[in-house]
Amino acid sequence: MFSRLRGKESKADLKKDLGDKVYLPFGTPSQLSKVPEPNVLTKEQEEMYLEVYKHFVNPDLKVASNENDQKSKKTEAFTPLSESEKNWLTRECFFRYLRATKWHLKDCIDRIELTLAWRREFGINGNFEDDNKVNGKLCSPENGTGKEVILGYDNDARPCLYLKPGRQNTKPSITQVQHLVYMLERVIDFMPSGQDSLALLIDFKPSDVGISTGKIPPIGTGRQVLHILQTHYPERLGKALLTNIPLLGWTFLKIIHPFIDPLTREKLVFDQPFPEYVPVDQLDKDFGGNVNFEYDHDKYWPELIKIADEKKTKYVKRFEKFGSKIGLSEVDLRGDHDELIHPLPEI
Repeated sequence: MFSRLRGKESKADLKKDLGDKVYLPFGTPSQLSKVPEPNVLTKEQEEMYLEVYKHFVNPDLKVASNENDQKSKKTEAFTPLSESEKNWLTRECFFRYLRATKWHLKDCIDRIELTLAWRREFGINGNFEDDNKVNGKLCSPENGTGKEVILGYDNDARPCLYLKPGRQNTKPSITQVQHLVYMLERVIDFMPSGQDSLALLIDFKPSDVGISTGKIPPIGTGRQVLHILQTHYPERLGKALLTNIPLLGWTFLKIIHPFIDPLTREKLVFDQPFPEYVPVDQLDKDFGGNVNFEYDHDKYWPELIKIADEKKTKYVKRFEKFGSKIGLSEVDLRGDHDELIHPLPEI
């Protein structure tokens, strides 16, 4: 089920001279990173996309403010889409959900509407920090030890989100889940034009700044997180690198294994050298890179929020520039060009 693969020690693992300490995230990919060419769509896939697009540009469309009402179709409580929800409904968003539902039209539409309702309920349906219940101020205490860090980009220009359970500083709670979702939203802000997936780098190594409980996370929490990732962030995981997994960690992975989507399992890489996947000039020294990174919450956290806010501001301004329309491409919204690469369909 899960084999314990061990990468051989490489030169990158040996002690080396590093430059000044780095305390802040990188705003752009390394020159060694390259966004892959997009997949060519079939005529059938384009037609399926058009049907999803037609559904969501309907001006009479309304959704619920929570998952349960959306599932039960209590339409009397449904409300129209906000501007921030419209700019979330991109061309790539539709394709991510189509792929995740294996190109089943109704399932795709239902999943997108369910996510819109969940985002309202969870408190992340706005564009900016002050628009959302789950924001940097709420999540700041959770990240005091640097247990989650956005740092650098992998070979395919995916922004890297480091998860370090050994730096855990709080007991299981809804705030831990809110914190993870907040960091997912921020790492999405860091995606360059043409890339819409992220890389997870998960290190289970114990740390003297964390609390050591000697217990695996509650199964309920694990299933809740998996539900959120698979239902509301489909096709967002490009690669997951896991290392230093303890016995209890393997036990936890085996327990939640049945709940992990098969497509997600294929993206998991265990105990392989990180420099094979991430350019060393943007990889933390602890994983064979050349970045002398040290987490200082007072330096890192405000800068992370600042960079993400600047990127989101640009995204929103370009959304407005191109007409504030549902179905605009993230390639265009994250780019610097003046003309649309992906014009909206004519219906």
